[in-house]
Amino acid sequence: MNFESIEEILSFAIEKEKEAAAFYDEVAQQEAFSGTKKTFQEFAAEERKHQAMLEDFEGNKLKIKTYTLKWVPDMKRSDYMVEMKYEKGMHYADIVRLAMKREEAALALYNEMQKKTDKEEYIQLFKILAQEEAKHKQYLETIYDDFMAEQGD
Repeated sequence: MNFESIEEILSFAIEKEKEAAAFYDEVAQQEAFSGTKKTFQEFAAEERKHQAMLEDFEGNKLKIKTYTLKWVPDMKRSDYMVEMKYEKGMHYADIVRLAMKREEAALALYNEMQKKTDKEEYIQLFKILAQEEAKHKQYLETIYDDFMAEQGD
């Protein structure tokens, strides 16, 4: 990815967050079980928070500066998954696998974006967003592990 300015980087990231929110909204609408539906709605809301943070960088500067980063362990479950494309009616386990891969890609994107700027405030923003995506990935991997354990795996 070649970007000419920080504005292009932010614009690209905003579009990715919009795509992620739309994905989780669509999955939530298709989900029959209320608990699962709620989980995906919460993920969509989280992605919209990321979008808002990117869109209003200036308004979030204090929040970004004072944010405490915490290490999020990587279960690496998604590392062994293949890329998939969403289709209506997909099995729950496939949706979770797909979501894990999407979060893995988002985490990699924000880690890469940290290298595209030398401004510490933007690096911190991308570190925060990488951490948030790592949390999502970990949560999904835990859901997947629990689901597979229930299936006898």
